[in-house]
Amino acid sequence: MNLLESLKKLPFSSGVYQYFDEEGKLLYVGKAKVLKNRVKSYFNFTPNLRPADKLSPRIFKMVSEVKDLKIIVTDSEQDALILENSLIKQLKPKYNILLRDDKTYPYIYIRNDDDYPRFEITRKVVRGKNIKYFGPFVRGGSDILKSLYELFPLVQKKNCIKGKQACLFHQIEKCKAPCEEKISKDEYREIVEVATSYINNKQKILKELENKMVYYSENLNFEEAGEIRDRIVSIKESVVDSSIDLASIENFDVIAIGVSEKRACSVRMFIRGGKVISSTHNFFKFDFGFEKEEAYERSFYASYSADVPLVANKIYLYEDIEDKETITKWLSDKFGKEFQLVVPQKGAKRKIVDLAFKNANELLKMEKGKENTEDLIKEFFGFLRSPNRAEVFDNSHLGGKYTVGAMVVHEDEKFVRSDYRHYNLEAKDEYGQMKEVLIRRANRFEENPPPDVWVIDGGKALVDLAKSVLESVGVNIDVIGVAKEKIDAKAHRAKGSAKDLLYFNDEVYKLSTNDKKLHFFQKLRDEAHRVAITHHRKARTKGDLNVKLTDVEGIGEATVKRLIDYFGTFENIQKASFEDLNLIIDKKKSENIIIYFNKTSVNKINDIIYQK
Repeated sequence: MNLLESLKKLPFSSGVYQYFDEEGKLLYVGKAKVLKNRVKSYFNFTPNLRPADKLSPRIFKMVSEVKDLKIIVTDSEQDALILENSLIKQLKPKYNILLRDDKTYPYIYIRNDDDYPRFEITRKVVRGKNIKYFGPFVRGGSDILKSLYELFPLVQKKNCIKGKQACLFHQIEKCKAPCEEKISKDEYREIVEVATSYINNKQKILKELENKMVYYSENLNFEEAGEIRDRIVSIKESVVDSSIDLASIENFDVIAIGVSEKRACSVRMFIRGGKVISSTHNFFKFDFGFEKEEAYERSFYASYSADVPLVANKIYLYEDIEDKETITKWLSDKFGKEFQLVVPQKGAKRKIVDLAFKNANELLKMEKGKENTEDLIKEFFGFLRSPNRAEVFDNSHLGGKYTVGAMVVHEDEKFVRSDYRHYNLEAKDEYGQMKEVLIRRANRFEENPPPDVWVIDGGKALVDLAKSVLESVGVNIDVIGVAKEKIDAKAHRAKGSAKDLLYFNDEVYKLSTNDKKLHFFQKLRDEAHRVAITHHRKARTKGDLNVKLTDVEGIGEATVKRLIDYFGTFENIQKASFEDLNLIIDKKKSENIIIYFNKTSVNKINDIIYQK
């Protein structure tokens, strides 16, 4: 079916539409309340099929490339919104505005149903009734929590009440010993209420901490004073400078988007109890023009798609958007509470959204002055988008044994070690190992969306392999390979004299050894290589020790399993004393392991065992 026929058969229902180019690559994903009306609005049908006249330059260019159309019908526009965002994150369409989900920031919470409640920290919804949340805290959340326990005689540890006996915390006057009923529930509640008033008032906390720091310093307790000093610095860095007085105790969020030549910045502020408690921002780039409507929609989804505690159900916007009703319904359904999206026109609320907008533009100015290697790379190679987030892959093995793979992640000019992944592999050859790693990663795109670029430690064959894996799941991101050039049968790796080649789109690039673009990919490749080698050494050590243990007289696979279950690692077994081993296995087997790993004779076994 050609494009014109597909357009004629569009249904009058809500859903998601996908545009493809002549090569079958995904160009754009959109949602619609009525698919027939929305999709047809992109086209003029006479005298022939062509882009509509009033489209923005970005959308006009996109529609000019459209050769195929697919739709997915949904039950509601809210379902279409969820599906649209899911597909954009998974498939990385060429013309959509891309924005990674915001981080889940910590909240401080308290269970008010407990007899002696404690403040704790969480990044997700906590099960239970009568729970009160404070936050989110973009920075300084854990330091605020520590400060509450420093400043107030609260129940310091979860198990304190269960102990039924006053502990050290009571002796040092950090707890009133409710475990021995030395304080009533009502008296304890009064302490909690005062501590609560401090959570969203950082100036109160800072003043008390500064007094504590001076006290410790005057009493020559410099270590304690230094710890509090560091906490003060952390909390001060989290303070948002705002002289705006709301004159009311309210909880709400603020979202504003600023735009520069090639990027935008979304700023989100959190107002709790009438005060600005924290602020966060998210940059996103665009290469074919920009629509604020879509940017706001992406920002809403990035900010509120996670299952986080609901503290505010009103969001103030810098400017109005068409899809306000759909987004409001989605938020209300998701959190089970009525939401409001409001564009304030005057007063303190207007000043706050203007402040958020001003911050967005200031952040853009600061970014503009930076020399951005990633943008240089995009322009030089013709990438679909700047490699802001890159996933880098390498494998390691020894003669086809102990085969492992590694993925490292680089985002916003730094390595994100929490996103690194290790893979134990079955394949014996390098091509098969890389294929196994890439397929396993691609199969998780739905829960962990793809990056801007894949970087492969290898040449054309492995780059082509990676592209085929991506095509099989319908994802359109760039792939570049980094391979050592061999001169006189010797591989050159070191920076400054590196002879590395870059493989991209069937071309080979031999850049100058002092080129920043080359250094960028070398840094990524070398980190992946380091992580793969480290994991390989651990796997090899574990395997070697396993083999060694079964070489010990009387030790079989069943005994090895019992030892591993108890000691956790082969290294711990190797270091274990005779007494520790004898807790799990009999005396003879314990003696044999001690003899084997100490490489000593039977004549000295008694000296080893009994330490004579």
